[in-house]
Amino acid sequence: RTDTYNPLLEQKIVYFGYDRADIRPEFKDVLNAHAEFLVANPQARMVLEGHCDERGTVEYNLALGERRANTVKRYLIVQGANPSQLESVSFGEERPAMIGGTDSAMSKNRRTEIKYQAQ
Repeated sequence: RTDTYNPLLEQKIVYFGYDRADIRPEFKDVLNAHAEFLVANPQARMVLEGHCDERGTVEYNLALGERRANTVKRYLIVQGANPSQLESVSFGEERPAMIGGTDSAMSKNRRTEIKYQAQ
């Protein structure tokens, strides 16, 4: 277990491009910090919630949200996290971070949220 706190752990949202599920370079340091935390704290558990903007069908958005959550999950596993620590779920377009059809609002809805589970 490590006692050095990494401020990157405060960042718990990874944003995605339109219709994309690939990790953007600016989020790799954040994900590396979370992976290091999971490795150092094997009892820690995390749920990765995939989200989309409202464009596309409900079915398509559920699948895209799942791809986004699973992309983050795979990245964390490659960095050393144990798969048993991670669960992914998709909410599609059902839980928008921002309401509205503007590019700014929709960009905030294309995300995976990192939620640590209480032990």
